[in-house]
Amino acid sequence: MSEQFNHLKEILYKRYDINPFVKLLQITIAHLEEGAAVLDMPVLEDKHTNLFNVAHGGALSGLADTAMGVACATLRKKVLTLEMNMNFIRAATPQKAIRARGRVLHNGNSTMVAEAEVFDSADTLLLIARGTFFVVGEFSVEGEPSA
Repeated sequence: MSEQFNHLKEILYKRYDINPFVKLLQITIAHLEEGAAVLDMPVLEDKHTNLFNVAHGGALSGLADTAMGVACATLRKKVLTLEMNMNFIRAATPQKAIRARGRVLHNGNSTMVAEAEVFDSADTLLLIARGTFFVVGEFSVEGEPSA
């Protein structure tokens, strides 16, 4: 792994560690590689669930969107979500952590396409998401992200 990518990883860990929405959902980065990201999120009964005591679709969408956005960021791209679709497959009951695996499918200059799969703690597929992202800038590997 290159020194530049290791520096970018440090920047991403710091940025997402202080991101208010990521903190609200208690999302953590488990692993980063170029074009891919693995994130974890607990499903807490008093925070992430709906009236049926399973994870709210909005919390799951937030996790999937973040996993795809972080995967884009590993390629030095700063992105905003243009469009996202979700296929919910199984309900997520309260548990210590669910895991999202995001990966970039298309790395364009102005748009990117990524997908995420979210699994429960037994590695059962919960949902599949795909999103299109607008590239608004690049992260600098020399220091703080540039505009």
